[in-house]
Amino acid sequence: MPRITQPASIAEAPAASQPLLEAVVRQLGSAPNLFRLVATSPQALDGYLALSGALAKGALPAQTRERIALAIAEINGCDYCLSAHTYLGKNLARLDDAEIAANRNGASNDLKADAAVRFAASVARSRGHVDDADFAAVKLAGYTDAQIVEIVQHVALNTWTNTFNNVFQTEIDFPIVTARKAA
Repeated sequence: MPRITQPASIAEAPAASQPLLEAVVRQLGSAPNLFRLVATSPQALDGYLALSGALAKGALPAQTRERIALAIAEINGCDYCLSAHTYLGKNLARLDDAEIAANRNGASNDLKADAAVRFAASVARSRGHVDDADFAAVKLAGYTDAQIVEIVQHVALNTWTNTFNNVFQTEIDFPIVTARKAA
């Protein structure tokens, strides 16, 4: 049960959030609980959707974005995001179970993606205080400066959603996956 009142429908959300939620439905086919709960603040929903939408147009492939989301959700112990991104990883990004398990461990079975996921996990665990070796490894794997900026932005975005869901205890509306531990 969430700690704050979640609009039961788009019509019950604040008026300024309603068109934003309708856009989510057009894109995803529904408005998951995270979006409806964030809609309590139209400004927060607008900001979340703007950053998420901008990053979706970035240089990182959808599979890598999902891999990073899985790693960060596991690190932050967010069952909601872990459940959502396991579902999205399997059904949209077409990640297999072995890849999802590797991602949850802060790695990838894909050589190039492994560098991005490991770097993202290092950023999350060190709260941005990565060492030179971590930075050199992601550069050596062929990531551009712009892609590295995007990796850091994905860590920040996913850390925000993880924190939001952990604070407000968002009800999970995906097949439930439980984090092993918070780091």
